[in-house]
Amino acid sequence: MREQDMVLIASYALGGAAAAGALGAALLRAVRHRSTAVSLAVVAAVPVSAMLAGTLAVAWAMFLSRHDLAVVTTVLATAAVVSFAVTLVLGRWVVARSAALTRAARSFGEGGFFAAPREAGTAELAALSAELAATSATLHASRERERALEASRRELVAWISHDLRTPLAGVRAMVEALEDGVATDPERYFRQIRAEAERLDTMVGELFELSRIHAGTLSLAPTRISTYDLVGDALAGVEALARQRGVRLVGERVASVPVEVDGREMTRVLSNLLTNALHRTPADGTVAIAAESGEDGTVVLSVTDGCGGIREQDLPRVFDTGWRGTESRTPPGGAGLGLAIVRGIVEAHAGRAGVRNVAGGCRFEVTLPRAGSAPAAPAGAAAGGA
Repeated sequence: MREQDMVLIASYALGGAAAAGALGAALLRAVRHRSTAVSLAVVAAVPVSAMLAGTLAVAWAMFLSRHDLAVVTTVLATAAVVSFAVTLVLGRWVVARSAALTRAARSFGEGGFFAAPREAGTAELAALSAELAATSATLHASRERERALEASRRELVAWISHDLRTPLAGVRAMVEALEDGVATDPERYFRQIRAEAERLDTMVGELFELSRIHAGTLSLAPTRISTYDLVGDALAGVEALARQRGVRLVGERVASVPVEVDGREMTRVLSNLLTNALHRTPADGTVAIAAESGEDGTVVLSVTDGCGGIREQDLPRVFDTGWRGTESRTPPGGAGLGLAIVRGIVEAHAGRAGVRNVAGGCRFEVTLPRAGSAPAAPAGAAAGGA
């Protein structure tokens, strides 16, 4: 066959196939919002139609006999019927798997778990099913956290309302007694009013601090500081309370390890932990504070008390807002915000706070990233006594 004839045949075949392809593309665009089975049928029809159009165009141009044209047309028509049949079966199969996946996705969209279909179908549908299962687990965990936070908020509002009302009622009663002149010891009443006012100021300050932590507006000014200095500042702030409670403070294992923290906020963390430990430890007991190098470039600050331990079922709730380890609404520890503030400040420093039971009490641990290099350690031990 001459080269000129080959070029002519190719041109006619290309023209017929291109016309069929353009028509198929337009049809595919028109049905793009329809079922997957329809799109698959169009996709299957395009190559068969292109082949048929190209063949017929060549046959017409070359003036094939009627017999040869019928044979070619029959062969292509048979191939088209088989292609459409296979495409319809495949389309129904894919649509069925997609429908099952849709029903499963609807279940977790309504608040339940995503139950993956037993047979996911294609690799893409299987990957989508796995992704939906992971998303379902994440959403479920998020819902549980949201429920817990909402319950914690409701409890906090109830507790704070009670704790604010109690000292206010006492102050009002004492003020009325002073106004009526029935107070037998006015100076004692004045001292008690001042104490209640200081208690209210502390509670309001804790609420403000906690609101800043929850709102993500806690402003930190990290500086390089030694754990020795942090522990020393915290011990100095609670020595008077330790003497008043008759509890001995111990700081014998305090390593001088460098950390990058906001000194004021981290001192508050240690002070909260020490104050909580002093309130929970009986007289003649011991509260120990330590600072040691941890694993993976961390520093562990710990406070160990003699409270007798915490119930195992309560350990995960210790740092929750409002948790006070007692059903009483007026424990000596206040509104139960101290440990929640501790966790918030520590997490703002990319650290973590934890607690575990030890012999005779419990041990609160604050784990922080360690700074690059250590400063020179001062002589002596950061220990305080009471």
